Amino acid sequence: MLSSVTFDFPTIKETVAGAWVENVVRGDPSLEPAFIAAARKLVQRGAVAISSTCGFSVRHQAAVAASVNVPVVMSSLLLLPALLRELPLASKIAVLTYDSTHCGEDLLGIDDPAARARIVIGGIEGGKYWHDELKRPPPPTDVAAVETEVAACVARLRDAHPEIASILFECAAFPIVAPAIRRIAKLPVYDITDLCRMTMASVA
Repeated sequence: MLSSVTFDFPTIKETVAGAWVENVVRGDPSLEPAFIAAARKLVQRGAVAISSTCGFSVRHQAAVAASVNVPVVMSSLLLLPALLRELPLASKIAVLTYDSTHCGEDLLGIDDPAARARIVIGGIEGGKYWHDELKRPPPPTDVAAVETEVAACVARLRDAHPEIASILFECAAFPIVAPAIRRIAKLPVYDITDLCRMTMASVA
């Protein structure tokens, strides 16, 4: 998300005061004013759309969207309702997350029980990347470790749920290994960068 080569449009960034991986992932409601403040600063600096570098920020989607006058897409999880409708009713979507223990029902935006039953969640909690991101500051991303851990998680989920026909990455670090996972899994893989490109295409 922060690499200058990811997108073919310019990006600017603001840091949310007090936000670390630990409290964003577990859901700290006291961070919401800081998310709003960062979003407003981005708009003041010329941003025409806003996203975030953590899918768990979807908790603040409504508040941030209400606070600015530009499109807001805080998380790839916003794609879930549309992706479910892309597939046959017998198919499932795998949501790959940084930490499945904190990726609860409230983040999915899916109220229909039948639709929810088509979503399977798997995480890489406890792995090298998970531990690295909890450090302050975190070390450079170990891409090889991310690929290994995500691929293993996908394999576990597919063994348990052979109906999986599509993959959605919650974590904003996972797009760096999306091409590799597409080759390995031979399934469609969606992530936050796809949502950002679609959003920017609508306003450019």
